[in-house]
Amino acid sequence: MRTIKSFSKIILMASLVLYTSCSSSDDKTTPESSEQILFGDGTQIGSGVQEFTIQESHTIKKGTYSLKGWVYVNDGATLTIEPGTIIKGDKDTKAAIIVQRGGKLIAQGTVSAPIVFTSAQAIGNRKPGDWGGIILCGKAKNNKTEMPIEGGPAANHGGNDDADNSGIVSYVRIEFAGYPFQTDKEINGLTMGSVGSGTQIDHVQVSYSNDDSFEWFGGSVNAKYLVAYHGWDDDFDTDNGFSGNLQFLLGVRNPKIADTSLSNGFESDNNAEGASTSPYTTCTFSNVTLVGPIGQATDFSNTSTYITGGSFNPNNGSKTGTFQAAMHIRRNSKLNCYNTVAMGYPVGLILDNQSGTTQTSATTGLLKLNKLFFAQMGILGSDINKTWTDTYSTNGTSVTDASQPYSFSHSFFLTEANANTYFDNISSLGLNQPNSLATSPNYGPKTGSPLLSGANFTNLTNSFFDKVSYIGAFKSDSDTDNWTKGWTNFDPENTVY
Repeated sequence: MRTIKSFSKIILMASLVLYTSCSSSDDKTTPESSEQILFGDGTQIGSGVQEFTIQESHTIKKGTYSLKGWVYVNDGATLTIEPGTIIKGDKDTKAAIIVQRGGKLIAQGTVSAPIVFTSAQAIGNRKPGDWGGIILCGKAKNNKTEMPIEGGPAANHGGNDDADNSGIVSYVRIEFAGYPFQTDKEINGLTMGSVGSGTQIDHVQVSYSNDDSFEWFGGSVNAKYLVAYHGWDDDFDTDNGFSGNLQFLLGVRNPKIADTSLSNGFESDNNAEGASTSPYTTCTFSNVTLVGPIGQATDFSNTSTYITGGSFNPNNGSKTGTFQAAMHIRRNSKLNCYNTVAMGYPVGLILDNQSGTTQTSATTGLLKLNKLFFAQMGILGSDINKTWTDTYSTNGTSVTDASQPYSFSHSFFLTEANANTYFDNISSLGLNQPNSLATSPNYGPKTGSPLLSGANFTNLTNSFFDKVSYIGAFKSDSDTDNWTKGWTNFDPENTVY
């Protein structure tokens, strides 16, 4: 493996970066070998190989850099990135940053100076999967004990330290990530494997990811203020005993971008087999806004194949597909969700019993869905994956009681104790402008909206949660209540970096 070992040369390295940024094109300097590998001519991170490792701590000064190859941050090392830094992932070398167990990434931007990980491609050529993405591996628990991380890197995650600290990711944008290294083995925008609660995750936007925008494999990390924008597969994917708390999340779909595995707002499993293995996936979400494809494009069809030939098709082997559900909960997951609004998906809720006993968890209170507002779904619920039919099934594969008028999922959503609400039309939610294809989308509720009040935090006793009065991610449609202002970017395809 290529390695960086000389911590004593950081001062020299910083001065070289400063020298490069200030000198004219005629001025040349030759960094020593370790800095050459890490920074190249002062603007490069990584050497382009997939085995490059950082063994000791380094700081990347504010500037614009090219990320090349797979850069591992090893146990005991900390990679710190200063606010306002722009890092462009190289397509040819499938660039990615992988933080190993015991390593740390400190990427702490600000509202006015976010840290941006984006595509190195020019305007007009940026597409999902232009580079790898960001992976954090920690020592918290998962229900497989120790696991290799998804996507192909040589990194394991898992342990017994639920308070483990993998660093800080705050005021960060991750754009056009998710290169498929092998078939069905893409890196997500932000992948978190057994990341512990000592890690700080907040104000993170993942845009145009070629797989899931955010995925948690076990772990106990908490997060607030997350944006999943125009992703390919799922917005928020939870697996392998993830037990964290999450609040103020926005997931927005492009109606022409969907995956062959069927794209969902939430997808949640206990594990791939649906086994009754502890710790269970018991994560808790509150104040989420999920904007689906319906209502955003006049030519949208629930059964269409999207993106083929379109401007965002990366032509990298990823398979195109269709949308499915706002929430697909399956394989023994015991996910909890409160005070949330979702709209415009072909299916609202799927409680899938094909593997495991998800429906039993729902009826016994181990899986809680309370104070949810759904609007303008193709169908409110389904019990069978990949059918888009509101029929009753307890095995997840076939109709088990044709006399039932609706699916179990449909009936459970409307169970009186859940205090959930369904509207036939998105307009009934009273949102300002939830269409992401509009000139100025606004995902907050306007005056008179039923989402302005009524939130319920009776079961959310954890001090992590802000006990707000409103449903969804935003208090209102005013700029003062828009926590995405200043640091996000909803047009990264056309931004000059």
